[in-house]
Amino acid sequence: MSEVRIVSLPGDGIGPEVTHAMQHVLEAVASRYGHELVVEEHAVGYTAYEATGTPLPDATLEAAVKGPAVFLGAVGDPRADALTGDKRPEAALLKLRSELGCFANLRPAKVDAPLAAMSALKEEIASGCDMVIVRELTGGLYYGKPRGNENGRAVNTLVYDASEVERVARVAFELAGRRRGHLMSVDKANVLEVSQLWRSVVSGLASEYPDVTLDHMLVDRAAMELVTYPAQFDVLLTENMFGDILSDEASAMCGSLGLLSSASVGGAVGLYEPVHGSAPDIAGRGIANPIGAIRSGALMLSYSFDLQAEAEAVERAVSQVLADGLRTADLVGPDKNKAVSTREFANAVAEAIA
Repeated sequence: MSEVRIVSLPGDGIGPEVTHAMQHVLEAVASRYGHELVVEEHAVGYTAYEATGTPLPDATLEAAVKGPAVFLGAVGDPRADALTGDKRPEAALLKLRSELGCFANLRPAKVDAPLAAMSALKEEIASGCDMVIVRELTGGLYYGKPRGNENGRAVNTLVYDASEVERVARVAFELAGRRRGHLMSVDKANVLEVSQLWRSVVSGLASEYPDVTLDHMLVDRAAMELVTYPAQFDVLLTENMFGDILSDEASAMCGSLGLLSSASVGGAVGLYEPVHGSAPDIAGRGIANPIGAIRSGALMLSYSFDLQAEAEAVERAVSQVLADGLRTADLVGPDKNKAVSTREFANAVAEAIA
């Protein structure tokens, strides 16, 4: 019996609800495939700040760096608005990413056929969309040296070196090889020297991945094509700021933030989390959508434990439950009486796996 050991950080708001829903599904996976699920739970975010005075206690960080996988529910609380710097809940997430060495962020954006009508796009445009955006996470403008904001002038520095581009590009090439074999690298090479370096490095790797077709697209065109012909994309690769913008744009086509998963990988320990926030206004009511968390659990099975069949089983189970008509409150429109609870949806996914 193999061991699936995760460090669970439920966090704030609806974080504990969706985290425990995800763990319930993983328990079904472990039972079905003969694994032992071991969960070590620690506090993070405002919940941790209330108890210890810091959003990322030493015990939490020590457990996280041992891994092999960390699942984060959500962080954030309106009571933290007066806090600053490393006291804020969000500071815990940034430090976790840094300490774990996560340089590649994976953001799947898939329009489930039963939910295509809920997309912000016309149904006929959204249908068939199934992509993953691979965003470089630790470089670029967000980490370049700032030069202040004085006398009406501000400067931030956009910097990448070839090794940073290569390592995230390899993640994207390998992912495309496991999917439909198409990689679109997005840059601004007609203007930026950094993008010219980016394009050169990515192109130089293509011969090592003969089963992957590589194309390049300028970021402004990519932003347009995401909302006019999203089904063309398989894997998109781009730098930090472009990826931040494009992944949020792509999320709008899926119908609800509650559907979206993410993984931050590259180091020895992967960090997995749903895209949505802590949603304190609905916390404790049992109405949060657990799909983003459950799908993040599937990413964890795939990337941290190389359990591909198990990850695919989770995805199939979610699709089956949606096809059967079960919906959480965010997916039913005004008639909330037709909604199932967070736990009921997770139970249905677990039963589909079993």
